[in-house]
Amino acid sequence: MGRTKKKKSSGKTGPVKESEPTELVEAPHSFVIRRGLSCPYITDLTIDFRKIMEPFTATNLREKKMNRIKDFVSMSSFFHVSHMAIFNKASTQLSFKVLRMPRGPTLTFKVHQFTLTRDILSTNKRQFVDDDIFKHSPLVIMNNFTGEGKHLKLMATTFQNMFPAINLAQVNIATIRRCVLFSYNTETKLVEMRHYNIQVVPVGLSRGVKKIIMGKIPNLAKCEDIADFIMQDGAGSESEAEDEETQVLLPQTLKRKGNLENNKSSIRLHEIGPRLTLQLMKIEEGLLTGEVLYHDHIIKSEEEKEALRKMVEKKQKLREQRKKIQTENRKNNLAAKEAKRKKRNAGGDNEQSDPEDDTEYYKEEVGEDPDEELFKPTEKSSRKRVKPPHSMKFKNKRLKKDKIKK
Repeated sequence: MGRTKKKKSSGKTGPVKESEPTELVEAPHSFVIRRGLSCPYITDLTIDFRKIMEPFTATNLREKKMNRIKDFVSMSSFFHVSHMAIFNKASTQLSFKVLRMPRGPTLTFKVHQFTLTRDILSTNKRQFVDDDIFKHSPLVIMNNFTGEGKHLKLMATTFQNMFPAINLAQVNIATIRRCVLFSYNTETKLVEMRHYNIQVVPVGLSRGVKKIIMGKIPNLAKCEDIADFIMQDGAGSESEAEDEETQVLLPQTLKRKGNLENNKSSIRLHEIGPRLTLQLMKIEEGLLTGEVLYHDHIIKSEEEKEALRKMVEKKQKLREQRKKIQTENRKNNLAAKEAKRKKRNAGGDNEQSDPEDDTEYYKEEVGEDPDEELFKPTEKSSRKRVKPPHSMKFKNKRLKKDKIKK
């Protein structure tokens, strides 16, 4: 066999990154990670929440204990990440944080209840989950986010901005296959989050006609003619009762057969999970730090807020002064090291100091004459190592052998 020729390296570090489309760059991307104590249910919940945020999320993100929030923030600009969701498991409760990258604000929620995707799908008779529905972002539905307080508006805008906006004039209805519902309860102050699959079904057709339109092969074993199969449920009767509230007039023709333009169709929602019940606890101005804009338990007066604001500004100024001093000291140390290196290269350090100069310096500083041996040049010891006689080596070997035998 001949030898295979090795490919010569071209010197390039890698392929040149092509320019990404503006729609992909402007779409909000997200990181979904978990922190705190390890728990298999929280890991599954993190994976399920990533399915909600698809396709503009890091689905196969592998976070480690050694990773810090700063690591994800530093990489956010390269991957166009605008939001980060964190599930933090503590000994007493589970919290959910939503961060607006890279400067905040930060919303902290308390998770009262959650249900995994596998538990919701196990209760359904039919499985309505398809991998194609996750190729496009979901439709966001906000319910009852009205009332006094700026925290409600901020919470609603944060949830909306986590997903890309939909242009009603240019959107293709066939791409809207999922929806995410955020419902706020003013009495309990809880936010219910649900995730549904959208199914569009034509209206006004019998069961047999629907099967034929959908492309399913009907069972004609008990029928003599195709007309018997169509009329077995009654002429013009519907096999299932359709609710008029769910019926809409389609502005576009969908890929699903039977859903034609300007015809009525029924929209059905099938929950695919996960399910979360959240309570807003705190809103911080910065990224996990900064002034507390809202707190559910602690209410402070304007004087206390002003005192805290001044204290934060004072700490910030002290931090900046320390940084300036550190940078100046670093520059001075580098300059001193550079000067020493140049002096060493010029031969200044190789010259030995004169003992007479040392004695004079000692007299001036101490006021006494130094000892004679203090500045006396040291001579290298010329002692040689004496090899032991052969008899000593032999005795040592015999002693070792006797010990091993014993």
